[in-house]
Amino acid sequence: MNKINFKNVKLAKGEMNIYDFGAVKLHAYKTNDLIDDEVFVLEKGGRLVVIESPCFFDNITELEQYINGLGAVVDGVMISYHAAGSTFLKSAQKFATKNADDYGHKGGGKALIDNFTQAFGSSFDNSIHTTTDFLENGRVNIGGITFEIVDTNEGYDIIIPEINAVYTHMLGHDCHSIVAGSTHADAIIATLKEYITRGYDLVLTSHYTPEDLKDVETKIEYLEQLKKIADECKDAEEFKGKVAQMYPNYSGTNYLDMTAEFFFPK
Repeated sequence: MNKINFKNVKLAKGEMNIYDFGAVKLHAYKTNDLIDDEVFVLEKGGRLVVIESPCFFDNITELEQYINGLGAVVDGVMISYHAAGSTFLKSAQKFATKNADDYGHKGGGKALIDNFTQAFGSSFDNSIHTTTDFLENGRVNIGGITFEIVDTNEGYDIIIPEINAVYTHMLGHDCHSIVAGSTHADAIIATLKEYITRGYDLVLTSHYTPEDLKDVETKIEYLEQLKKIADECKDAEEFKGKVAQMYPNYSGTNYLDMTAEFFFPK
C-alpha cells in the first residue's frame, strides 16, 4: 500500500484519509488540532477498532459523528500514548497495557495532560480514559483483527499484520520529535531500523499522517544529526540554533525545545 493511495474526505475541522486494503479499511483522521493529533479507525466486516483518542471536544464530536455514519459496531478503543479525552466513545471498551495506563494516569502522560489543560483551557478534554481491558505483550484479536502489542517505556506500539503496518507514537519525516537524549535517540534508531527490516508498508503515528520506509530512513538520518550536533554544542540555545539552521522547514519547534532540554538539562 502506497502512503498516498487514499481517498480524502474533508470534514468541518479535520479530514479523513481512507486506505482500502480490501477486507480492511483504514480511516486516518487528521484532527488539525493544536497538537496535530492523528486517530486511526480500522474497519472490518462491520466492526471497528479505534487507535488512540482525540482530546479536543470539537474533534471528539466530529469523529463520533463520522464513526456513527459508518454504521458499524465499535469493538473498542486502544489507548496508548494519548489518554485524555475520555468523553470520546464513552461506553466503548478501552484497551491499554498496564504501563500505558500508568503513563496516562500518573506518569509523563498525565504531566502532559496537565500542561495542555493550562495551555488550551476548556476546549481540551482533560478527563482520562479508564482502561476496561488490560493488554499484554503479544497477539490479541479485537474486532476480528489481529494486533501484536509491543510494550514501550511510555505506552505500547501496535503491529497490524493484516495491513502490514505498525503504529507508534512519533515519526514525522519533516518535523521535530521529542528525543530524550542520545540514549533515547539510539533506541529510536534501533526501532526504526527494525521497521525497515520487517518491511512495513505504512507507519502510523499519533502526530502525523501515515508514512513509509523512505520517511523512516529520513528520520534515522535526522536522529544521527541530532546526536552529532549535541556533541558540538555547549548549551541548549546553541543546539536549537544549529538544528533549526540545518532543518529550517521542520515543524514542531515546541518539540525541539523539549529535546534541547533533555540533551542539556539545567
